[in-house]
Amino acid sequence: MSERALRGTRLGATSYETDRGIDLAPRQTVEYACRNGHRFEMPFSVEAEIPPEWECRACGQTALLVDGEGPEEKSVKPARTHWDMLMERRTLEELEEVLAERLAVLRSGAMNIAVHPRDNRKSA
Repeated sequence: MSERALRGTRLGATSYETDRGIDLAPRQTVEYACRNGHRFEMPFSVEAEIPPEWECRACGQTALLVDGEGPEEKSVKPARTHWDMLMERRTLEELEEVLAERLAVLRSGAMNIAVHPRDNRKSA
């Protein structure tokens, strides 16, 4: 190219390469649709595994494959509660034993929970 051909162009902004003489990989076009009614097509290689979900070009929501299987449901473990974690460490018999011990301490008066350090200021 002569200098005149490059005058007024920004290097890197435009490609001067052509697709002539190049064999592209075989492709397939897959259609997706989102909940908002947007439909769009995406090109994939014939050998590619087609994802069941794709981000919508218009609104950004999750679009699902048209005429395809939905995404696989992930198995969700139930939330572990405090009681579940406690039962992993102790049996019911052990818990009843601990409860009986604590109740005996409270009833004997060995732990004086009625007197609190802040209560002393009120009487002064």
